[in-house]
Amino acid sequence: QVQLVESGGGLVQAGGSPRLSCAASGRTFSRYVVAWFRQAPGKEREFVAATSWTGATTYHEASVKGRFTIFRDNAKNTAYLRMNSLKSKDTAVYYCASHRSPYNIGTASTVDDYDIWGQGTQVTVSS
Repeated sequence: QVQLVESGGGLVQAGGSPRLSCAASGRTFSRYVVAWFRQAPGKEREFVAATSWTGATTYHEASVKGRFTIFRDNAKNTAYLRMNSLKSKDTAVYYCASHRSPYNIGTASTVDDYDIWGQGTQVTVSS
């Protein structure tokens, strides 16, 4: 059974730099694009960043570009989201997701592009 498990969230001070992890099992992790999304209370789930199946190409949503970095370690079946200079508007539940097709090429930034999701990890930024 395919499973994604996020970790690394919690209460963080504004300006902090936590790192989220997404551990995968049950699927050949290295064949799939992996992304991070987030959902704030009362808002729709939104794209944050994605990494190609090799990790050579990454995409970051405009509001996090330069502050967040997605990367992956296929040997460990794990993807990460390094978050810097956190702001209160970054408060949300963060989800990792695996693309529905192997070896996908191109930007995949919509919820419908992904079929496997983790349970989410809460990140709360305190000012």
